[in-house]
Amino acid sequence: MVCTLRVTCRRRPAGRSLTTHKEFAKGSTSCELFPWVEQRGIDSDVDIKLNINSDFVQQAKGAEPVVVDPETTVREVFGTLQLHDVGSLLICEGSKLVGIFTERDALKLMASDADLDVPIREVMTSNPVAIAPDAPIAEAVKLMSTGGYRRLPIVDQDGSPAGVVKVSGILHYLVDHFPETVLNLPPKPKVIMPEREGA
Repeated sequence: MVCTLRVTCRRRPAGRSLTTHKEFAKGSTSCELFPWVEQRGIDSDVDIKLNINSDFVQQAKGAEPVVVDPETTVREVFGTLQLHDVGSLLICEGSKLVGIFTERDALKLMASDADLDVPIREVMTSNPVAIAPDAPIAEAVKLMSTGGYRRLPIVDQDGSPAGVVKVSGILHYLVDHFPETVLNLPPKPKVIMPEREGA
């Protein structure tokens, strides 16, 4: 079954930008997920709207993140990804998040025949977009949609990682909380994936 989700948002006034999840929660930007249904060539929104402005991203996070030091070599990181069977890991200096490395990054390095004995800090994505534990799931959806990310680190007020929220985690959350709405959606033919898949 293929289910395409559309994010619709009320935009802020011109000249203002979304800076914190608290502003988001106050209604300066409001997002809802709507399953996009196509039947007999006619697109329509399902009647039941899945409002995700109230639940926190912690409720949709997966397993605890795998963390490595910035001086860990790329070769060692490859082994860590395989050992823990994960698609990404976080790079922390002390307890503070400084980067992220994903399986997509690994594929690019292998394709370019890169040196695998350099520190991961040289090839990681530095200062990745992150989200607070008490941010609404809707904010994660918006960041993923606009940035093309498949996962977002969850960090506390001190910048320490508290988890990772993934697209699959949000989908599982939706299925758990709205099973009839999500599981009964018909597939949409001719689904076009965005050009950028993100992290």
